[in-house]
Amino acid sequence: MTKMQRIKKILVGVLMLGCCALLVAEPEIGLYIVALILCVSMLTYGIRCLVLYFTMARHMVGGASILYKGIIVLDLAIFTLSMVDDPHLYIMLYLLGMHAFAGIMDILRAMEARRFGAPAWKQSLAAGIINLAVAISAVVAVLFLHSTADLVYLYAGCLFYSACTQFVSAFQKTAIVYIQ
Repeated sequence: MTKMQRIKKILVGVLMLGCCALLVAEPEIGLYIVALILCVSMLTYGIRCLVLYFTMARHMVGGASILYKGIIVLDLAIFTLSMVDDPHLYIMLYLLGMHAFAGIMDILRAMEARRFGAPAWKQSLAAGIINLAVAISAVVAVLFLHSTADLVYLYAGCLFYSACTQFVSAFQKTAIVYIQ
């Protein structure tokens, strides 16, 4: 990892901590802030995918999947932005979908890494379990507790966890593989 990538990860982590503090300080308007954060992040990701497709990926094998991903994420972002008046259901669905999918993928990666004897399988398994716990907590907060404040605090906790992982990955030594 280059120095610029490390600085970028640290700045993203600081930005996430700032958003987390804002959400904890203002939980009443926090749901709208969460919806705005999700919309902006999905918009930037969708635009980045489209730019990647039109600049380079259209000449690659499987490049069409990047185009499809960019269009779908961009469409979801615009849809969420248009539904910001009643965001708690959509925020819950996004939190549930993102964390459930990430949790399942992390657990599958951990099982594969354990099979190959990689030492980092425990960290991946822990991340998968945390993501599944967040997905279940989002369902409980909205469906059973009917509390949007709990959903905002849950999202703030997710942002704090993501900021911590950004800091850890920024200060982690990168392994260099030498081929002889």
